[in-house]
Amino acid sequence: MILVNTDYISGKTLEMLGLVKGSTIQTKNVGRDIMQSFKNLVGGELKAYNEMMNEARALATKRMVEEAEKYGADAIVNIRYASSAIAAGAAEVIAYGTAVKFLEE
Repeated sequence: MILVNTDYISGKTLEMLGLVKGSTIQTKNVGRDIMQSFKNLVGGELKAYNEMMNEARALATKRMVEEAEKYGADAIVNIRYASSAIAAGAAEVIAYGTAVKFLEE
């Protein structure tokens, strides 16, 4: 499965199959959340939250690819990501794009 954030793939003629998406809501455990709160006082990178968001993006991408595979897609073009805070320490991540099939030339 080819994944790109452009609306084309060089050298390929594409048949659009439809919108595909994947999402997840993730949170860190209370202990790590408290430790990250202390980091707010002194500044610096919030590594536990970075890990959480990386895991969330990977899972959302995986779910999007699984949906595209159900369409019989060869690729997903024009991929975008969005995130939003749901609650303290919890975030939703959504990945979406257009599933496409390669046409023979």
